[in-house]
Amino acid sequence: MNDADTSLDAVGARLRSLRLERHTTLARVAAGTGISVSTLSRLESGQRKPTLELLMPLARTYGVTLDELVDAPATGDPRVHMRPLRRHGATIIPLTERAGGVRAYKYIFPARRTAGEPSLQTHEGYEWLYVLSGRLRLLLGSQELILLPGEAAEFDTRTPHWMDNADPGAVEFLALFGPQGERAHLRARPASGTRG
Repeated sequence: MNDADTSLDAVGARLRSLRLERHTTLARVAAGTGISVSTLSRLESGQRKPTLELLMPLARTYGVTLDELVDAPATGDPRVHMRPLRRHGATIIPLTERAGGVRAYKYIFPARRTAGEPSLQTHEGYEWLYVLSGRLRLLLGSQELILLPGEAAEFDTRTPHWMDNADPGAVEFLALFGPQGERAHLRARPASGTRG
């Protein structure tokens, strides 16, 4: 058996590990990738050989590179090769490449990208934000906060949350996502400008 076969044989275990780290189900992964639950199950158990058509949507869903999924040999280059993503009008730049643990991203929300009512979301994990430029509006449960450059917030992502530009200009911030679900500790000004 050559190195390529060994790497492909280990993909199933890595896929299962990534799914469990993210506390998600085969059904949720299937909904996000368009791959059937039975195919995902066979991939994880090693009963189905992984193909590029299957691995690409899985890599996107789990936020990892194809190299990570197939355990490609290290090149010795320590640089993170950033591949910006576009989602809902925002640019998201992954700053870490390893699977699992804390993941770092740079977000760029262009000038006034949304219209309508905010849609608060929840998911497993913990999030840290640090504003680099602009003003970030953060809705966290019943709180509305405005974060300015140099300010940070941290919260359990099981708390309903949403974020966008606080005014017409662009905003750039760093976000760290971790698997732990701990109590929120916020450091930001209330949107109304009042002090509590």
